[in-house]
Amino acid sequence: MANTEGDHLAARDGEGPVAFKDAVDVEATPARPPTAHTAAAVSAARVTLQGQQLVRVNGYWVFDSWAQGVIAMRRGGLVPRATVGDVLLASLPKSGTTWLKALAFATMARRAWPPASPDHPLRRLNPHDCVPLVDSLFAVGRDKLLDELPSPRLMSTHMPLSLLPATVADGSSNTKIIYICRDQKDRLVSVWHFRKRNDLPDLSLQEVYESVCNGTCFAGPVWDHMLEYWRASNADPGRVLFLKYEEVLQHPGNTVRKLAHFVGQPFSNTEEEADVVAEIVKLCSLENLRSQKVNKEGIRDVIIKFSHDSYFRKGMAGDWRNHMTPELGEHLDSILCDKLDGSGLTI
Repeated sequence: MANTEGDHLAARDGEGPVAFKDAVDVEATPARPPTAHTAAAVSAARVTLQGQQLVRVNGYWVFDSWAQGVIAMRRGGLVPRATVGDVLLASLPKSGTTWLKALAFATMARRAWPPASPDHPLRRLNPHDCVPLVDSLFAVGRDKLLDELPSPRLMSTHMPLSLLPATVADGSSNTKIIYICRDQKDRLVSVWHFRKRNDLPDLSLQEVYESVCNGTCFAGPVWDHMLEYWRASNADPGRVLFLKYEEVLQHPGNTVRKLAHFVGQPFSNTEEEADVVAEIVKLCSLENLRSQKVNKEGIRDVIIKFSHDSYFRKGMAGDWRNHMTPELGEHLDSILCDKLDGSGLTI
């Protein structure tokens, strides 16, 4: 890291999140092997789905390669900051995670990094290099890197609320959670394209569809995953913000304002007059992110190798109609309607 970057990081402590890859050296950090304690806690109930093994942990399915890390994280490995609270982005995979990371980072870091800045982290780093996925860091034993981040820390997870540390799940810490969900028909199509592109070229859409319907997909059952965060947001809306991808698509500016207010950084009148919200939306648009060189090239190599450009496909609502029949869509909708019945949540 150049001295100028280091000086800038120090000056920004407490002012906004620091891009993860600017703050740490992942490759230079040795992985810590799993402990016998967490190894013993991994359930023996393994199934092979979509070409890989999944393990059931507390009622949810996680990748076998992630299970010990998830258990370690849940048992206190992720320690919330006591003074300046953490912000944790939560989602099922392919629910708009990449976009939410960009929007949240640009919003929270806007005073240190104005969205029009030519060297803004989102113009030189993939959004996933700005906001770390804590699940994968624990899975590969590099979770101590999180301790190096200055406050406030902005992190993400694909885990359900009940698999997070108790102090995060029960609200006894001052961690704020922003959850985003998406129409499950579009989400599973996105998962299918993503996995075929990166690591499972022979994966069929039917396999992904069935795993969502029967609750055996990664981080599923999806209805329980969504309901945990939904109920927490209703019980304490100041702690958990619940977003729907389709609404973010329709009103990205309103979402940015909502994010800023939720994390205690509302936009000032001066910022509104200067169109800072519009600048953030423009910076984080799919078109702009896709056009950045860093998102056209390179890979993320954490357990599974993902090409950077595979994170930016269509990002639209309703694409499922191009891949499955109305009958299949109606069948999945009926399952979700039954599982979510009485909760007030509609997807």
